[in-house]
Amino acid sequence: MDVLDELIRPATLDDAGQIAEIYNHYVLTSTITFEEEPVSAPEMAQRIADIQATSLPWFVATRDHRVTGFAYAHKWKVRAAYRHSTEVTVYVRSGLDNSGTGSRLYAQLFAALKAVGAHAVIGGVALPNEASLRLHQKFGFEKVAHFKEVGFKFNRWVDVTYWQLTL
Repeated sequence: MDVLDELIRPATLDDAGQIAEIYNHYVLTSTITFEEEPVSAPEMAQRIADIQATSLPWFVATRDHRVTGFAYAHKWKVRAAYRHSTEVTVYVRSGLDNSGTGSRLYAQLFAALKAVGAHAVIGGVALPNEASLRLHQKFGFEKVAHFKEVGFKFNRWVDVTYWQLTL
């Protein structure tokens, strides 16, 4: 994929169907998300609207009007003292691994988070997920926690690590 052909922009509710398609691939085939049932386009649209209503960013990468990936931030916790802490998520369309899309999405997301006053950025990574580990390390995240066997999907226990970046 030519980087110049890919556009990173804020997500719209019209993107919900393609975002759900990307996400549902991972829901149905992997342990990198702990959801077990596919997410409908209307449900995904509601998730986008809910996050954008908090003034936190949700971006999509597109090429030829096709969503190739997405990244967003949401509040880490609801208590007031956590207001400068966010958790981030990024997914890339299956088959576009190592295309740089995830990196470009994260770069845009972190710039937007700085602009809204975010300070701590947290990423959770279900294991195994070498691509996500490399991505977080590339951006300077530090591993701060390893929870053993906290998820159970596809008849096996799954560990989760948490990574933190201070903006």
